[in-house]
Amino acid sequence: MLFYAYSSNVMRDFLIDTDTASDDAVALVMALGARDVRVVAITTVAGNCGVVQATRNALYTVELCGVSVPVYIGAEKPLVRAHQSADWFHGRDGMGDHNYPAARRPAGELHAVDAIIAAVEAHPGLVVVTLGPLTNLAMALARNPQIAGEVGRCVVMGGAPCCEGNVTPAAEYNIWVDPEAAQIVLRSGLPVELVGWQLCRGEAVLHDDDITRVLKLDTALARFAIECNSRAREAYLEQTGEDGISLPDPVAMSIALDPTVGTEWSEHYVDVETASELTRGMTVVDKLNVARDERNRDVWNEAGRVKVCWSIDTRRWKEALYRALVS
Repeated sequence: MLFYAYSSNVMRDFLIDTDTASDDAVALVMALGARDVRVVAITTVAGNCGVVQATRNALYTVELCGVSVPVYIGAEKPLVRAHQSADWFHGRDGMGDHNYPAARRPAGELHAVDAIIAAVEAHPGLVVVTLGPLTNLAMALARNPQIAGEVGRCVVMGGAPCCEGNVTPAAEYNIWVDPEAAQIVLRSGLPVELVGWQLCRGEAVLHDDDITRVLKLDTALARFAIECNSRAREAYLEQTGEDGISLPDPVAMSIALDPTVGTEWSEHYVDVETASELTRGMTVVDKLNVARDERNRDVWNEAGRVKVCWSIDTRRWKEALYRALVS
């Protein structure tokens, strides 16, 4: 089922919430270079790395892109759980441990939660793109639930609907780290578009010929995109047995920039498991639409309706990446 007739003739306002590591940085490059997008703010959250390092990485990426976008530091830990980083995958600094320098510009003074609320109120129809745990967004919704109705789109890189996860057999990392926050967001009424981890696998992975094509662009951004994902490539091979650079956040960003990159969509009730340690963070999709059956009402009463992306045009996603890395 298709949901979109897309046109990019109008300037769009984006807010990006990120736990900036290697793939997040490439996603930021894509958004910051898009001609029809104005990134009004970047907010950071603890996830792949600590929030201070995530902020440092975001500031560095913004500076590398040669633009001026405010970056605001957010939650240091999930809502009710201890923070568990993904440094084994992305490196100690989240960027492959290549010792990138600190940016000259500091983070903004606002807390990320305040920045999110202010951005939504100032930019009706704002596109919110989340690339990490949903802690900041959940806190913003708790403080001001009405912002859910003012957001135009909320593209969430997270979950593994009906597939295995990348941190447990049941769960994808961003949702697993803070499942309580994810549950709040999915139940909030936000116009969520769920872009799961499985969409960055298989043909969506950058294989040797794709990496060669990127490096032949011979730009600073192209070299950065490959270099900062060097540790992630090793970790992805260790994790899945698949060789190449898997880029979940850039895939999600390509859909945020052009939703027709997603070739199959359907809308379902989706909820997140928070009580079980076995299936913690599982994104449970009511694909058969049985949630409102009397027998299921007690369990599914608060579940949110979510657009789920099931497949992408891998050629168009990669072409979008190449275009972003040319300059």
